[in-house]
Amino acid sequence: MKKRQLGSSNLFISEISLGGMSLSTDKHTAASIIDMALDAGINYIDTADLYDLGANEEIIGTVLGKRRQDLIIATKVGNRWTEGVDGWQWDASPTYIKEAVHKSLKRLGTDYIDVYQLHGGTIEDDWDGIIDTFDNLKKDGVIREYGISSIRPNVLKRFLPASSAKSVMMQYSALDRRPEEWLDFIASEGASVVTRGTIAKGLLTNNWKERLQRVNGYQTYTVDELTTTLTGLAKHYEDLHALGLAFNLKEPTIASTVIGASSQEQLAQTLTAYEKINAITNFDKANALTKADQYVDHR
Repeated sequence: MKKRQLGSSNLFISEISLGGMSLSTDKHTAASIIDMALDAGINYIDTADLYDLGANEEIIGTVLGKRRQDLIIATKVGNRWTEGVDGWQWDASPTYIKEAVHKSLKRLGTDYIDVYQLHGGTIEDDWDGIIDTFDNLKKDGVIREYGISSIRPNVLKRFLPASSAKSVMMQYSALDRRPEEWLDFIASEGASVVTRGTIAKGLLTNNWKERLQRVNGYQTYTVDELTTTLTGLAKHYEDLHALGLAFNLKEPTIASTVIGASSQEQLAQTLTAYEKINAITNFDKANALTKADQYVDHR
């Protein structure tokens, strides 16, 4: 498994990372997936305090045990919930961030977090306070690096130039290319992108026909447009899963792509697709964009 530098940090993370949100709440099932990922060379796992209301962090912390040093853990903060109350509310206040990070540390069973990310953000947030809090947590050794999970340009333009953030988590795939106009800006600020939604809810896998029956469209694509596009892609690429991964990893600003797995079988499919990437001949950005778009008239 190849690794890439996360922004200008000293962290080098695997090109494929494991999305914690899809992990089973059963400890043994989760452990089998995490162990398989680590054995395959994956060293980055993404979670959040919101996932299963903290249970996801607890499971990861319990499973890791002595293998903690083999993994770079990224978690998130900002969505606050109250035990016994349905739903959650946005809270990016310095007070809450300082409170939440210690709860995450306890659940993860560790004394530091590798990458701490704001789980969203609005232009009205106290960005000076947020950045100061992250910088102090880093200075104190509580976190190693920090970043944000957001696709909002106005938020990124406010946050990145004023901070030492090293990561931006964004949804990006061959079927959702919104972040492309911001990749150069993000790189110029010393940060990398970690992508989610890479396989577009399974539409960019070899099970795309089955997945297509379960959706009413995807982003700006109608079902008919998806059918035309995916059928065309399948004629040119025998493995859409490999294509989906390769499409993201072609971008130097992207350090890793987060793929969820609820079973060892799903993880194995991703690992197999990753191994096939180098077999995709003449793969470049222009080629991929042409292949992805030429079947939809208005694009």
